[in-house]
Amino acid sequence: MIKKMGLEKDIDSILLDQDTIMERVKELALRLAEDYKGKNPIFVCVLKGSINFFSDLTREFKDYCEFDFLSVSSYGSGMKNSGRVDITKDLDMSITGRHVIIVEDIMDSGNTLNQLTALLRERKPESLKLITLLDKPERRECPITPDYYGFVIPDKFVVGYGLDYAGTYRNLPYIGVLKREVYE
Repeated sequence: MIKKMGLEKDIDSILLDQDTIMERVKELALRLAEDYKGKNPIFVCVLKGSINFFSDLTREFKDYCEFDFLSVSSYGSGMKNSGRVDITKDLDMSITGRHVIIVEDIMDSGNTLNQLTALLRERKPESLKLITLLDKPERRECPITPDYYGFVIPDKFVVGYGLDYAGTYRNLPYIGVLKREVYE
């Protein structure tokens, strides 16, 4: 038996391994390439949790595209959504008249993405779609669903592949369920 060390000792179980994630990311990129053929979309990475998914997804997207980044705050220093979205790093380019794909790591309550999409729609993009690696519909509090998603997951506290707890665990190459004693 291999003893878990470092970050891995805090993981209760692996929900999605690295190979499973990469296979699904390739499928999503292929679908996006078909849906956006010749449209030169802007992929918008919602920092910080989406960076791994964004990087892998855009590397697999085999057509013209552009990148931009934004950062939002809705959790403050806690684990519960505050109900208000603040853009802490805004886009550098105009999205008016452009096809925009928001890339997010996880959709749970939907509150953050619901408010963010409303804010971005005010900038009059040609189209605005949302792709999220993980979807937790059990936690949804508002009427929003991703246009594209990687996996529907149960209501578990997950970390890895960009997702964090208190700024840690983002560098795990898989999605793992964090042990309850770590965050309680």
